Amino acid sequence: MGLKIFLGDICSLDVDVIVNAANTSLSPGGGVCGAIFAAAASSELANECRKLAPIKTGEAVMTGGYNLKARHIIHAAGPIYRGGNFNEEKLLYDAYKNSLKLAKENNLKSIAFPLISSGIYGYPIKDASIVALRSIKGFLRDNDMDVTIAVLDQNLVDILKAHV
Repeated sequence: MGLKIFLGDICSLDVDVIVNAANTSLSPGGGVCGAIFAAAASSELANECRKLAPIKTGEAVMTGGYNLKARHIIHAAGPIYRGGNFNEEKLLYDAYKNSLKLAKENNLKSIAFPLISSGIYGYPIKDASIVALRSIKGFLRDNDMDVTIAVLDQNLVDILKAHV
């Protein structure tokens, strides 16, 4: 058990749970969020999300995985980056921490994350990588779980591996 970096589509991973970089309304969005909703291919996912919404930035909730290989989806709301002076680092850290905590509470053994907030939410990639790794490695010091960070770009793999 430990931390892995994966180059490829998070939706293709055979893990207990994948994390959706969600918006606070838990509605289908763009980027990884849109890809997860499309791959889950179920109107029931949107219905389940409507019942759980809204959530606060930094929070996480869980739904079924529907047509994904993953049995569950954790929807974590990361912050929109506004220059770094609006508590974004803590909120991003909390999005990872609360996702991991939720997975543990549900006895899940494997989880895959995208790089939350690093796409359309504008969080600088290197900074987002450092926050993600700090949160995940902190969790793994006291917990046994397989954690994967899935990215679609070799440059992101290189950035993450430089900070592992």
